[in-house]
Amino acid sequence: MVEFYNETDYDLNGKEFNDLVEFVLTRQQVDVRAECAISVVDLETITELHERWLNEPGPTDVMSFPIDEIRPGFDLSTLEHPVLGDIVLCPAYAQIQADEQGHSLEDELLLLTVHSVLHILGYDHQNAEQRKIMFDLQRQLLLEFLASQ
Repeated sequence: MVEFYNETDYDLNGKEFNDLVEFVLTRQQVDVRAECAISVVDLETITELHERWLNEPGPTDVMSFPIDEIRPGFDLSTLEHPVLGDIVLCPAYAQIQADEQGHSLEDELLLLTVHSVLHILGYDHQNAEQRKIMFDLQRQLLLEFLASQ
């Protein structure tokens, strides 16, 4: 189950983000009953979170906060109330990246959402091998999702 909270003035389709998270979870063999929250916040809020939790200065595009360390294929029956974690998106920062890449803000936010879900599921990009695996997978999942719409 995905909860979507838009704390900004950006007009975003929460259902599309919910559908995307459920699509990624299904493809990663994770039961969609696991809870996940997506919060859309402003630059000030993401900057505070970035500095507090990652000890890095300034804003960022997205942050992932895993809760129950659920991984692909995880058996949810071992948890009474499974919670994947929280995703925090910042459209103001993501707009800069979208402009640089030559695509829409919506496309950037969808990409960041897939990226964040994969982080919650234990994927990372600390080295070249991890980066290739994660980025190839996020691209594949996003393209499959968009083709299914």
